[in-house]
Amino acid sequence: MNNIDTITWQWGLIITSSLILFFLSPFAKTTDQFFKATKRLKKPGTVVLTGSLIISWIFAKSITNAANLGLQFGLVGGVAYAGYYLSFAVAGILLYQLRVKGGFESIHHFLTTKFGKGAMAIFSILIAFRLFNEVWSNTMVIGSYFGETGSSPYYWSILLFTLLTLAYALKGGLSSSIFTDVIQMGLFSVLLFIILYHIFSIEDFSTQDIVSSGTWSFELGLNLFFAAIIQSFSYPFHDPVLTDRAFISSPKVTRRSFLIASVLGALCIILFSIIGVYAQTQNIQGQAAVEVGKIFGVFILLIINFIMITSAASTLDSTFSSFSKLLSIDLNLGKNVTFGRLSMIIIAVLGTIPVFLDAEILSATTISGTMVIGLTPVFLFWNINVPKISYYLSVSCGLVFGIILVLNIFPESLIFTKGKYADLLWINFWGVLSCITLYIIPKWIKK
Repeated sequence: MNNIDTITWQWGLIITSSLILFFLSPFAKTTDQFFKATKRLKKPGTVVLTGSLIISWIFAKSITNAANLGLQFGLVGGVAYAGYYLSFAVAGILLYQLRVKGGFESIHHFLTTKFGKGAMAIFSILIAFRLFNEVWSNTMVIGSYFGETGSSPYYWSILLFTLLTLAYALKGGLSSSIFTDVIQMGLFSVLLFIILYHIFSIEDFSTQDIVSSGTWSFELGLNLFFAAIIQSFSYPFHDPVLTDRAFISSPKVTRRSFLIASVLGALCIILFSIIGVYAQTQNIQGQAAVEVGKIFGVFILLIINFIMITSAASTLDSTFSSFSKLLSIDLNLGKNVTFGRLSMIIIAVLGTIPVFLDAEILSATTISGTMVIGLTPVFLFWNINVPKISYYLSVSCGLVFGIILVLNIFPESLIFTKGKYADLLWINFWGVLSCITLYIIPKWIKK
């Protein structure tokens, strides 16, 4: 089967899967159905919520990264990237406390009550940027499977994929997103099993190859692992795709789902990184998932492509739902389904525009995980009374450290390990320390 036939199959996969999801998705008539995924007055249970959490975070970009880190560092690379899934456990425990002990109905409710409307506005800008980035960063991965960056097939695949995903998201809002997440999670699991079965059925590849594929040192992967652990105490709170799901079920179901998702999500990432580990044993260069797919032939390549389509769609529909809720409910701009649907169209259009711009502009618009480390003390010490200025000092400090990372101007004397991601680890370490200090100082002064 030649490349043209493969591309034709890929078009078929995108169109068919999207149309099936569109016809299966529930139609939301009420605001509770559209914004809270309530079905016949019932809230999502543990299994549904857990599956939705995992697949909404296993987006196209993340599994591409997992495979590439497996190729670069071996098993250590996959484990390092899986470190970010501690975010689920952190968010699950802290947001449970916010709901049960604090009585807060949303993160916006918490921030407005404790720090005022200004703090809530800054937070809203941060998460709006996050959602804006989610659109183009996932659709560009899909585009790369259809053609070279900048080519007509590349652009057309992105536009069609965005439009088809938007169609079923418009139909049911968060109800559609949660419902399709369960289907997409099931698909992801089956497809991942097929790929791993093919890899392990090869005689010259075994679990011993995986275990011995990397070196457990800072230089070869652990810098990223510890950076991920540090960021997990702030990273989840600027991602409404994750946090919106923390307020739609009962507190106990939510906490249980988040804790399970933390373990299973990390496991999925580690398993997917095995594709990269296999690529490493074969001395393959380039994008690990794509190149391994080519080795195994068109069937496995299409399965890998379908995994990308599935994971990107789940993140994209969640992004549309979260932006809709941000404008309609959190910012109270229009608490009705019509405005919610209009919001989805707005973020779909705005989020697609960067696809047609160059890479430097894209990197300039990205809010990195380091830029939001200022949220660490805000949520970790949510029940400690501090002056409102504490919030602004901590969040501003995080943004400064994020800019320092981007500009690469951090003093080398404060970086105590070597290798890739050493600067990421130590900028986050000193950054979080500084943010916590600045958060607490006003309380000491007030005494």
